[in-house]
Amino acid sequence: PCPQRQRGGRRAGRELLEGFLRQRGRDYHRRLSSPLTAFEACSRLSPHLAWGTLSMGEVVQAARTRRLALAELPASASAGWPRALDAFVSRLHWHCHFIQKLERQPSIEIQELHPATRGLRRTDPERLAAWSEGRTGVPFVDACMRALHHSGWINFRMRAMLLSFASHHLWIDWRDSGLHLARQFVDYEPGIHWSQCQMQSGTTGINTIRIYNPIKQGLDHDPDGLFLGRWLPELAAVPDVWRHEPWRMDPATQVACGCRIGLDYPAPIVDVAAAAREARERLWGLRRQPGFGAAADTIQQRHGSRRSGLPPSGKGGARRRRRPIADGQLCLDLGLDTGDDQGPGPADGARASRSVT
Repeated sequence: PCPQRQRGGRRAGRELLEGFLRQRGRDYHRRLSSPLTAFEACSRLSPHLAWGTLSMGEVVQAARTRRLALAELPASASAGWPRALDAFVSRLHWHCHFIQKLERQPSIEIQELHPATRGLRRTDPERLAAWSEGRTGVPFVDACMRALHHSGWINFRMRAMLLSFASHHLWIDWRDSGLHLARQFVDYEPGIHWSQCQMQSGTTGINTIRIYNPIKQGLDHDPDGLFLGRWLPELAAVPDVWRHEPWRMDPATQVACGCRIGLDYPAPIVDVAAAAREARERLWGLRRQPGFGAAADTIQQRHGSRRSGLPPSGKGGARRRRRPIADGQLCLDLGLDTGDDQGPGPADGARASRSVT
């Protein structure tokens, strides 16, 4: 059951493309990160690209044609559009980049890219079930998962957060979490999906370790708890100040608002801060091992963006690249609509601190 899944067919795809390029897309680059705004602001073309009801060529050419037409208009009429369309077209390039990764190395779907990360995780079935069903006790994670089940789509930043939480906080194998998400996405594109699963779980060896803080993400992108209120009716009467961390309410407040933690809504299945800290120590411990950098350089040479240049790591494994670009947060919602409005980031290693976003 997926009651709000998108309508298929070529006519629906053409209508979406036209509506995005002429109306909805003006604020694309500003509104794509929050699940409150992304359902409308993102192009929503990724299912049509995945299923072939639109071709990549016609989408690119339509966007370029619109960009040229806007250049003829007064600045007041075209305000916002150039940056939005530039961001959109750049992500179409990344769509193809990721598909090429899987074409060149099909084992990306089933085996970790970096050998040092193989066998790193063992999935706890109870944790996997709680995450898959949207009952982890961490509201923003649960709300995103329930919204995904309802529509078959969610923006990229939230996809990244769901994978990050599964991989790092719950220590679930990326193949298990990835398979669940693949079954939910109406825009499932294997070339993009499995690369993203590996990147978000830190098994590529060449991308920044990104451990999303789901509480911070919720406060940043749903500060008033509107998204939570829609998808977690258990929290509807919880005061805004507690909605992202309801377990912090005292027992009397829980009773008063009808949300008893552990009864009406689950207690968190992990300590968010402690689990992130443990994951970070494990992953960075692996990266400090002898030989890790040399193996990562081989992976980077095969799969990295050529835009940044690919010099070897050199002695000591300190990896230096010109304007390195990470694949991990660039891609789109399985093809098109990235949920990360910050664009390219550091590749990893020397420039990347222990990132908690």
